[in-house]
Amino acid sequence: MTFDSSWDVDKYRSEHEYEDHWQFRRQFLVAHQDKFPEDRLVCLAQVFFNIEFLGCQYPKKVMDLIETLSEGLADDLREKRKGKLQRTFVAASDAAEAKAKRCVVTSHHYRAL
Repeated sequence: MTFDSSWDVDKYRSEHEYEDHWQFRRQFLVAHQDKFPEDRLVCLAQVFFNIEFLGCQYPKKVMDLIETLSEGLADDLREKRKGKLQRTFVAASDAAEAKAKRCVVTSHHYRAL
Protein backbone atom coordinates (compact mmCIF):
# COMPACT_ATOMS: atom_id res chain seq x y z
CA MET A 1 0.00 0.00 0.00
CA THR A 2 1.36 3.44 -0.88
CA PHE A 3 0.39 6.81 0.49
CA ASP A 4 0.65 10.40 -0.67
CA SER A 5 4.28 11.35 -0.28
CA SER A 6 4.05 14.88 -1.61
CA TRP A 7 3.91 16.48 1.85
CA ASP A 8 6.86 18.52 3.09
CA VAL A 9 8.89 16.56 5.64
CA ASP A 10 10.73 19.70 6.75
CA LYS A 11 7.60 21.25 8.22
CA TYR A 12 7.99 18.84 11.13
CA ARG A 13 11.28 20.22 12.35
CA SER A 14 10.87 21.74 15.78
CA GLU A 15 12.14 25.29 16.23
CA HIS A 16 14.61 24.34 18.97
CA GLU A 17 15.57 20.89 17.69
CA TYR A 18 19.28 20.15 17.34
CA GLU A 19 20.42 19.70 13.76
CA ASP A 20 21.66 16.15 14.27
CA HIS A 21 18.43 15.17 16.04
CA TRP A 22 16.39 16.61 13.20
CA GLN A 23 18.51 14.87 10.55
CA PHE A 24 17.98 11.60 12.37
CA ARG A 25 14.18 11.98 12.44
CA ARG A 26 14.16 13.43 8.91
CA GLN A 27 16.02 10.42 7.54
CA PHE A 28 13.34 8.15 9.03
CA LEU A 29 10.52 10.28 7.61
CA VAL A 30 12.00 10.37 4.11
CA ALA A 31 12.75 6.64 4.11
CA HIS A 32 9.13 5.74 4.89
CA GLN A 33 7.19 8.68 3.49
CA ASP A 34 5.29 6.55 0.98
CA LYS A 35 4.53 3.66 3.38
CA PHE A 36 2.35 5.30 6.03
CA PRO A 37 -0.18 8.11 6.32
CA GLU A 38 1.54 11.38 7.20
CA ASP A 39 0.24 11.64 10.79
CA ARG A 40 1.15 8.04 11.61
CA LEU A 41 4.65 8.37 10.15
CA VAL A 42 5.35 11.57 12.10
CA CYS A 43 4.36 9.71 15.27
CA LEU A 44 6.53 6.70 14.37
CA ALA A 45 9.50 8.98 13.67
CA GLN A 46 9.15 10.51 17.14
CA VAL A 47 8.94 7.04 18.68
CA PHE A 48 12.08 6.07 16.73
CA PHE A 49 13.86 9.13 18.13
CA ASN A 50 12.61 8.45 21.68
CA ILE A 51 13.91 4.88 21.57
CA GLU A 52 17.31 5.75 20.13
CA PHE A 53 18.06 8.99 21.99
CA LEU A 54 16.06 8.73 25.19
CA GLY A 55 16.03 4.97 25.74
CA CYS A 56 12.23 4.83 25.87
CA GLN A 57 10.45 1.52 25.60
CA TYR A 58 7.05 0.81 24.12
CA PRO A 59 4.79 -2.24 23.80
CA LYS A 60 6.46 -5.14 21.98
CA LYS A 61 4.42 -4.68 18.81
CA VAL A 62 5.58 -1.05 18.51
CA MET A 63 9.20 -1.93 19.34
CA ASP A 64 9.17 -4.66 16.68
CA LEU A 65 7.76 -2.28 14.06
CA ILE A 66 10.34 0.40 14.84
CA GLU A 67 13.13 -2.19 14.79
CA THR A 68 12.06 -3.26 11.30
CA LEU A 69 11.67 0.31 10.04
CA SER A 70 14.97 1.45 11.51
CA GLU A 71 17.12 -1.21 9.83
CA GLY A 72 20.11 0.59 8.36
CA LEU A 73 18.98 4.00 9.61
CA ALA A 74 20.31 3.90 13.16
CA ASP A 75 23.53 1.99 12.50
CA ASP A 76 25.72 5.11 12.20
CA LEU A 77 24.23 6.63 15.35
CA ARG A 78 24.75 3.44 17.33
CA GLU A 79 28.37 3.20 16.18
CA LYS A 80 29.09 6.81 17.18
CA ARG A 81 27.52 6.30 20.60
CA LYS A 82 29.42 3.12 21.49
CA GLY A 83 32.32 5.04 23.00
CA LYS A 84 30.24 7.73 24.68
CA LEU A 85 29.01 7.82 28.23
CA GLN A 86 25.60 6.19 28.63
CA ARG A 87 23.00 7.26 31.16
CA THR A 88 22.39 4.91 34.04
CA PHE A 89 19.18 5.14 36.00
CA VAL A 90 19.14 4.00 39.59
CA ALA A 91 16.33 3.62 42.05
CA ALA A 92 15.87 6.51 44.46
CA SER A 93 16.31 4.09 47.37
CA ASP A 94 19.71 2.99 45.98
CA ALA A 95 20.80 6.60 45.58
CA ALA A 96 19.69 7.46 49.12
CA GLU A 97 21.50 4.43 50.53
CA ALA A 98 24.66 5.33 48.63
CA LYS A 99 24.49 8.89 49.95
CA ALA A 100 24.08 7.61 53.48
CA LYS A 101 27.10 5.32 53.02
CA ARG A 102 28.99 8.12 51.24
CA CYS A 103 29.38 5.95 48.13
CA VAL A 104 28.82 6.45 44.44
CA VAL A 105 26.16 4.19 43.00
CA THR A 106 26.55 2.91 39.44
CA SER A 107 23.57 0.81 38.50
CA HIS A 108 23.43 -1.65 41.43
CA HIS A 109 27.09 -1.41 42.40
CA TYR A 110 28.59 0.83 45.08
CA ARG A 111 32.01 2.41 45.06
CA ALA A 112 33.44 4.24 48.09
CA LEU A 113 34.09 7.95 47.71
